[in-house]
Amino acid sequence: MSAADTQPAPAAVPPSRLQLPPGPWTSLLDGLCARFPAIDRATWLDRFARGRVHDAQGRPLAADTAYRAGMEIRYFREVAREPAIPFAERVLYRDARLLVVDKPHFLPVAPTGAFVQETLLGRLQRQFGEPALAPLHRLDRGTAGVVMFSREPATRDAYQALFRERRIFKRYEALAAPLPGLRFPLLHRSRLVPGEPFFLMREVEGEANSETRIEVIARDGPLWRYGLEPLSGRKHQLRVHMASLGAPIANDGFYPLAAQAQDDFERPLKLLARSLRFVDPLDAVERCFVSGFEL
Repeated sequence: MSAADTQPAPAAVPPSRLQLPPGPWTSLLDGLCARFPAIDRATWLDRFARGRVHDAQGRPLAADTAYRAGMEIRYFREVAREPAIPFAERVLYRDARLLVVDKPHFLPVAPTGAFVQETLLGRLQRQFGEPALAPLHRLDRGTAGVVMFSREPATRDAYQALFRERRIFKRYEALAAPLPGLRFPLLHRSRLVPGEPFFLMREVEGEANSETRIEVIARDGPLWRYGLEPLSGRKHQLRVHMASLGAPIANDGFYPLAAQAQDDFERPLKLLARSLRFVDPLDAVERCFVSGFEL
């Protein structure tokens, strides 16, 4: 893959960060080739030559820089023939500090995998001309709904603390198979750990590190509508918990694991981040943002 075949990340998209893990490599180039086997050596050499790999202070690094475990590097991701996502986000609220947006299904919040420019963050940075814009939390690419961004670096940590300290109330909705044998509402608690393949999670024995409150909103038709309130923030928590109860969220290709395929835009994951509610840490005003999307 040559430089001409890639779409460089625009200047508004921030670099990805990586703290180098322990390893036997002598050069940074060797270490990155081992860490990202899907990216060939020639591509990394081209990125180094164009100044697309930096140290923590933003200074370009050379390919033969000595590999040092624990060192932080920053690199600008580039993807060949990036897929286009044919769905639009909707701005719900904007003030001097916050930007709240309805994210469509299939659109990543931030650069990941095959997506660099086709992300909610990238779109908003380009639309508003705000390179300092940053998401305060994430949704899975397959999940639609409310996402909150910080516009002001000076106040960002005050809002991030809402999520760290669980002082923000998040509510989701999902469509899934009926569970007539269970009594609702129920609290599902389990221990979630990384699974195989690496991008999945799984439940194991041990002390619970995840909690979800689940209720039934509607029981009409072949799928019930569930209200989900995550009391913790583990990766894929809602999807794993519903699958473990015997009702995987409709159109979920991961839980239970199914063969991965290209996106089917006619079959989105039936999971929606319906609302965010919190007391603003700066002015003590109670705020609530509600998605306008429907499953």
